[in-house]
Amino acid sequence: MPGFQQTVRCTRCGQEVRSVIVRDTTCPKCGTDLHSCAQCASFDPGSHFECMQAVPARISPKDARNDCTLFEPRVKVERQTGSTREAPSSAKSAFDALFKDL
Repeated sequence: MPGFQQTVRCTRCGQEVRSVIVRDTTCPKCGTDLHSCAQCASFDPGSHFECMQAVPARISPKDARNDCTLFEPRVKVERQTGSTREAPSSAKSAFDALFKDL
């Protein structure tokens, strides 16, 4: 049964970010700023100033580094898809493995 994990990913390229996000953190793959509105859990294009928090002014552009003190990285829950079993080396060994316990 696959499990689930919480992960933070870059909104531009999808690269998993494993480090703590501070003001000057950038994506290790594409170099985009990670302390930005587009990366924040409170970012909502339908809200006032595009933020679910009570911010005093609109921050623009949304994908650029900013100093917002309400920033929290957007965490996604993903299914773990990795397999722990070793892949069979040939078709015959895979077929034999099917009937191993019979």
